[in-house]
Amino acid sequence: MGRVQTRVESALGRFLPARDIIPERLHQALRYAVLGGGKRVRPLLAFAAGEVAAADPARLEVVACALECIHAYSLVHDDLPCMDNDVLRHGKPTCHVEYDEATALLVGDSLQALAFQLLAEHRLADDPAKQLEMVRILASACGSRGMAGGQAIDLAAVGKSLSLPELEHMHMHKTGALIRASVALGARCSGALGAQELASLDDYAKCVGLAFQVVDDLLDCESSTATLGKTAGKDASSNKPTYVSVLGVTDARTLAGDLRRQAHRAIAGLKDGGGRLGELADFIVLRNF
Repeated sequence: MGRVQTRVESALGRFLPARDIIPERLHQALRYAVLGGGKRVRPLLAFAAGEVAAADPARLEVVACALECIHAYSLVHDDLPCMDNDVLRHGKPTCHVEYDEATALLVGDSLQALAFQLLAEHRLADDPAKQLEMVRILASACGSRGMAGGQAIDLAAVGKSLSLPELEHMHMHKTGALIRASVALGARCSGALGAQELASLDDYAKCVGLAFQVVDDLLDCESSTATLGKTAGKDASSNKPTYVSVLGVTDARTLAGDLRRQAHRAIAGLKDGGGRLGELADFIVLRNF
């Protein structure tokens, strides 16, 4: 994990515009929002899936940075007053607090554009048609039928009671879509995997994406702000439906464990049982920070 996290941090530092390039304030805010924070779970998943496919690490590095640009943009926008109105992210003031709302909005816009610029500027697949498919996968994961749509459902659900299937539908989009894209893009940096293997990886990613959110909900109600690096208890105070509010702590923890086992079963037939993907499923479910 440390090796991949360090590599991705260094690559992001190269791909992001330098602080002294005009417009300086926007580029400073870009680097503030992206660098020096987060666990880089999506890059880790991309590298792990790419390892199963024996993909070139240089290709995985580009894909990982594109994914992290999308993730960082989503956090910057999610924290805005018109969304979740949060003031703390990765243990420091959110982008709109440190700079201003207009700059934070432009940071998100710029990061989304940079993600697709990276996918277009670098050769990531031997077949151009497969690289176009990678662009489509990321675009679909980000849009109204993916992450943005999940956020819209989330905002509309404030103060309402959701059933478990409705909650899963929301998070399959809001959180799960980009996690699925991370695994899919990493695997497609090599042409070595067939349709069945790619389907197994997608089944794994669906389970891991939901498990990630279940554990996030548990941590939100059980951990401190200092531990999380973001405002703890925000979902409950905002009257948002979560896995904890729908299931309770015990059943939510049981669900996370079930999803972890399903993720392992999905990749059992892959080389080395999916290798690091299994370890990442364990990390995602068993993490306490």
